[in-house]
Amino acid sequence: MAVYVSIRGWIECDPKQLDSLKNIIAEHSDNAYSGGWGFPAQPFNWTSYAFYGGDLQVADVPWLRNQLAEMAALQPGDEDESQVEGLFLVTHEVDGLTEWQIRDGGLYEVPGSEGHAYLGA
Repeated sequence: MAVYVSIRGWIECDPKQLDSLKNIIAEHSDNAYSGGWGFPAQPFNWTSYAFYGGDLQVADVPWLRNQLAEMAALQPGDEDESQVEGLFLVTHEVDGLTEWQIRDGGLYEVPGSEGHAYLGA
């Protein structure tokens, strides 16, 4: 029987980084779970967002984690912009809840917060 992991979250970035995010997603679009990505229908204000939500078989989790790590390393579009930031909640059927924090140019995996326990942990 397959083990599943629910992964949902978002990335915040500048408009130039969003173009790069979409390129990274396109490079990995050969996976059945690539349809989990979503974007606002029309950009507004100064921050761009990318969202992901899906229930992946545990063997496919590295496919998404590797994309997110690549996105986390993107440089700001210009000196006034920030690095890519985001948060993904990862609920493993057996191992429970962890967080993938996108910050400081990397992806950091930390134990899930008790405050998020209501989200299926």
